[in-house]
Order: sequence, then structure tokens, then C-alpha cells
Amino acid sequence: MTEQKRRPLPHDFHPPVASFAVVSDDVSEGAELKPDQVQAGGNTSPHLSWEGFPEETRSFAVTCFDPDAPTGSGFWHWTVFDIPASVTELPAGAGGGDFAGLPPGAVHVRNDYGDKEFVGAAPPPGDGPHRYVFTVYAVGDEKLGPDSDATPAAVGFNLRFKAIGRAQLIGEYEVRAGS
Repeated sequence: MTEQKRRPLPHDFHPPVASFAVVSDDVSEGAELKPDQVQAGGNTSPHLSWEGFPEETRSFAVTCFDPDAPTGSGFWHWTVFDIPASVTELPAGAGGGDFAGLPPGAVHVRNDYGDKEFVGAAPPPGDGPHRYVFTVYAVGDEKLGPDSDATPAAVGFNLRFKAIGRAQLIGEYEVRAGS
């Protein structure tokens, strides 16, 4: 395993919380992402569905993070929060376009490209496989606190203190050298 693959996940620095399940029609644990979840192939946020979260959950947040990006700080592909507790599924494509799959009141912040939407995998050619960590956070408050001008890091700061549960699903993607 390379040093790159040992980079921690964003919630490795958070206190332990209850775990629950997240599944997807588009992402399989440890498998290669489908073309739709790749920037050059569709740039479409995946379907996600979750269950078994703590009873006290008042809202959810969803993130996608690449800890293996050659930036020294990883790369945030998607951050959305204030998803009502009654919503336990996002359809494919909810993170872009007209956001038709997001419930009213959900808040999108900029990804590391600077856009307020999902951006698909785009690792540099020859950089090896990158992990794309889709995390659903159960939050004990209806509103997380930040607004749509917050950075993913500021959202993560709030999640560190307000998350009461967490589920993750990790897909991988690689662009081979010379591609």
C-alpha cells in the first residue's frame, strides 16, 4: 500500500458516533465508480439510500471526499446539509442541474472546484487509484448552522460537534498514465 492510500478519511478526526447503513444503485463498496460518477463521463451524483440511523436524528448531511487527491488536504467533491430527517434517499443527479432530487431547505456549498454542486472523479493520470468517500451524517439538529457560502471545511467543523451518526460508502477511480 502506498503512502497515498494511508491518508486518513475526513471523519477519522471526529469523535465516535453511531453507525448506520448507506447503499447505492450507483456505487459499490470498494468497486470502481461508474462512468456517470466521473467528471468526464457524466458528472452525476450517485443514488444514495440510508437506514438504521439514530432515533434522535433531526437532519442529514451528505459529502463526497477524495482523501487521495494530491493537494495535501484532499478534495471535496460534494457537500450538502440540512436534509430533513424524513428524507432517507437521494436519487442519482440530485447534486446537480436543477437539484430536482434535493428536498426544499437542503443547503449546497461549493466543492473544491468552486461550484455549488457535485463534481465527479477526476484524478490526475498516473496518480494511482483514488478513494471517493460518500458519507451520510445523521445530525441532532434540524439546521447544521452554516449557510451556502460556507466551505466544506466549515461544514465538517460543525459536523464534528453535531453529528450523532455516520454511514459511509467508498468507491474508487483511477486514470492510468497515458490516458
